Parts: sequence; structure tokens; C-alpha cells
Amino acid sequence: MDRFERIYQLHTILSGRRTPISNAQLQEKLECSEATVKRLLTLMRDHFDAPIAYDRKRNGYYYDTEAGEHPYELPGLWFNAEELWGLLTCHTMLRKISPGLFGEQIAQLQNRIEKLLALDRSSAERKLECIKIIPIASRQKVRNPWFAKIAGSLFDNKRLDLVYDARSDGQITTRSVSPQNLVYYRDNWYLDAWCHFRRELRTFALERIKTAARQEIPSQNVDRQQLEDYFSSSYGIFSGKAEHTAKLKFTPERARWVADEQWHPKQTGRWHEDGSYELNIPFGDHRELLMDILRHGAEVEILEPAFLREAAIEQIQKMAKIYQKE
Repeated sequence: MDRFERIYQLHTILSGRRTPISNAQLQEKLECSEATVKRLLTLMRDHFDAPIAYDRKRNGYYYDTEAGEHPYELPGLWFNAEELWGLLTCHTMLRKISPGLFGEQIAQLQNRIEKLLALDRSSAERKLECIKIIPIASRQKVRNPWFAKIAGSLFDNKRLDLVYDARSDGQITTRSVSPQNLVYYRDNWYLDAWCHFRRELRTFALERIKTAARQEIPSQNVDRQQLEDYFSSSYGIFSGKAEHTAKLKFTPERARWVADEQWHPKQTGRWHEDGSYELNIPFGDHRELLMDILRHGAEVEILEPAFLREAAIEQIQKMAKIYQKE
């Protein structure tokens, strides 16, 4: 039984009694020594503000119902050791993914977790140092004020006025949007929203939002299935209907990795007798898919459709000209 479980069991024992319980009885129930019982009682008082009192006449410990809140409960949700480390790992990932975005919102939860960690602080710090998160091609982090306003409007079902600087054409426009989803994709944040200016669903990169102002007007909600069909059927961050299917053939050497990868929720694949692997991927806009294909170099061949194969040939020829310059 680890220390976390003993504290939980001690809390259960004290909560379920109307009379004090002696140290000897606690030793028996917790299967530990007298010194361990005393340490647990001290930890409960100091770190969890447990109203533990001692009755000298009856030589026992009890919860003082007149001290603090009653009935007393352990702070927050209770986790065993494995669950706690899992939660802390997620918390560390969140801080590293977008520092400061959720600092205020989860401060209270973090304080409670740290109280539990205080039982073995040095061990906690060592273990958390072992968690590494390496962003790939992440862009400038989102300014916290805009993220908070965007998330708040999404959760409260309110419209937003955005000033947006589009990378595609360099135009800065003012948009009134109804937020639908916040998306974290390839180390960057995006907002899926109904754009009242374009009168259609659009995706906005959060780091390109110059200002965001909440309107006290209810959002125009889009059916969840419609959102799923529009934003998730095609490949990557590009939205719209998946009108094509890419048929890719990977060499036996690369196939051992690719066969375990998910490029798209509705992808299909099959092995060939020579050890190569065929991957079929739905897509609409081919630009992001083509970039992902080309990173595999000569280890992959585009079999279909013809226009995607031709687009790859064009890019490869342009690359060859660059490296063939004398």
C-alpha cells in the first residue's frame, strides 16, 4: 500500500467513525508502524487541512466536526499514484504546448495537485523532468488575451468580431464569426467558425488574429454532423468535402513505419506480397497531403489520382533544378 492509498484509507476510517480511534487500531487497519501512523496524521493536518483532533481521555484520533468545513473531504478529486502521475504528465504537456494559456484557469487544480506531490516532492520533480515535448514547425505562440476571449466566446455561445490577417492573400479583414471548435493541430491552434462575412464555415489560425472582441449576440450554431463532414472528411487542416482518394505505395523498408500511422480517420491500407504497403487517403485540397508525401522521398510512389502524381512530378523537377545548379 503506497502513501497516497494510506491517506485515503485513513480519511475513510476517520470519516466513518463517531468515536476516537487509537494509534494501535490505526496501525492494524493501515498495516503500518506507529511512526508511520503519526507521519500520516501530520501530513493530513499540514497538507490537506484535515481537522484531526486527539482525545486524551479516550486515547484516540477523530475528525473535529466543529473545526473547518464539515463533513471534511480530501481536496479535489482523489487519485492513486498512477492516476496522479498521468494527470501531472498531461498538465506538463499543456504548459509546454502553450505556456500561460491556462495558467489562471487551472491554478486551483494545480495547487491541489502540488499538495499531493508534496508527499514526495523530490521524486515528483525528477519524474516531471523526464517528460520531453518537442514541437515540430510550431509557429508563434498565441497571445493569451485573444485565446481567453475566443475560448470564452466559444463556451458561452457568443459571437466574435475578429481582425484577421490571412496568410493566403495578405489581406486584413474584419469578420463577425460564430465560434464552433478550437483545434490544436500540428502544434498550432485554429478556430473553426461560421463566418458571417463569407456566409460559410471557415478555419482561422489563432496567431493571425490581430484583435478579438466578444459580442453579446448568440452564436449561430452549426449542426455537429455538418461540422464533422465539413472539417474532418478531407485531409489535414484543409476543410471541405473529400472528393478524391490518394493511392500511395510505400517501399517495404518504409512500410514498417507507415502501416502503423494514421494519416486520416477513414484511411484504408493493405500489404502487398513484396512487402510494400498501399495506403488510401481521402482528400480535397491536395497541398498539405503532397507535402506529407514528399517528405518520404523515394520511399513512396503516388499511384492515383493522376493530377496528384503530376503535381508531385512538378515539385520534384523544381527541386532537381535547384540542386543541379553548378
